[in-house]
Amino acid sequence: MSRNKTVVDLSTGKVSTVEITGDELAALEAREAAEPSEAERKMAMVRKKRDKLLSETDYWALSDTTAITQAQTDYRQALRDITKTATSLDDVTWPTKPE
Repeated sequence: MSRNKTVVDLSTGKVSTVEITGDELAALEAREAAEPSEAERKMAMVRKKRDKLLSETDYWALSDTTAITQAQTDYRQALRDITKTATSLDDVTWPTKPE
């Protein structure tokens, strides 16, 4: 696969299009491969929200607080399991936070 680049001669101002070298193509393809896909970006947003919701309830599980209820344990587990079924923020069914 060949790709082109635009080259400007700064001394003359001449603009030309040339084929990129094999090394340039390899570097470009490596950068493109390293970028996250749309699906990966969507799942990162799901994990970010999930992590925020979990952090808001971390105090429930601290050893110096009263015992965590089963409802609280189930809520936190449901949050951790979100990434097993969701593909984006659009299709997540978030669990209801217990009182």
